[in-house]
Amino acid sequence: MEGTTFWVLATVAAICVGVSKGGWPVVGMLSVPLLSLVISPVVAAGLLLPVYVVSDMFGLYAYRHEFNKRVVLIIAASATVGVAIGGLTAHIVPEAFVTLIVGIVGFLFALYMIVRDTLTGEEREGKLSSGIFWGVLTGFTSFVSHAGAPPYQIWVLPQRLSKIVFAGTSTITFAYINAIKLIPYYMLGQINLASIKIALVLMIPASIAVFVGVKMVKVISDKVFFRVVIGALFVVSVKLIWDGVSTL
Repeated sequence: MEGTTFWVLATVAAICVGVSKGGWPVVGMLSVPLLSLVISPVVAAGLLLPVYVVSDMFGLYAYRHEFNKRVVLIIAASATVGVAIGGLTAHIVPEAFVTLIVGIVGFLFALYMIVRDTLTGEEREGKLSSGIFWGVLTGFTSFVSHAGAPPYQIWVLPQRLSKIVFAGTSTITFAYINAIKLIPYYMLGQINLASIKIALVLMIPASIAVFVGVKMVKVISDKVFFRVVIGALFVVSVKLIWDGVSTL
């Protein structure tokens, strides 16, 4: 983990992490694929987790008053189960298979949202049963490769939260998920002294990028914000499908 190429990609990945904590959750999914161009995806996930956790602290402060408590509680509780499943099956379930499934689900959902254009309208609650299902999947996929955004958004986006509440809810929810992932990541050896030293450097651009993300959320209109989120989900899902198919 050295050289100009590594540090350039690592810095860009850290910025993606920071922007995601500023209210753009899908952007964070680009971090592991970017870093995987020069190191193993598993190593990349372990290296970036401390960066996620520190960035979460700034995001929590920025959105401490703007979030949907019901969504946070349902997803956080069920995602805990998903993270546990991920930790227990880390050596059994092929990462490429999970990547492919997440990509397909995210692609179909993004396509549906684009065609139906159902992002506007009054706020409505999501069903508890479906929230638990997508929450478990969010925790599991987040554990595997920090790719919890697609299943999370499949349940949350149709609830039509305002952009600020959506951003805050996403930031707070994933702050919790990232925190509990530290335990199994450490136990599996994905976090070590060498990776922490590099992560400490990457926390600087990531922390700055958090406030850039927050600023972007505030100045962009609701319609544009959600169209960008859906568009990013579509593009990232296509990339996940490609990665899954090519690896399998």
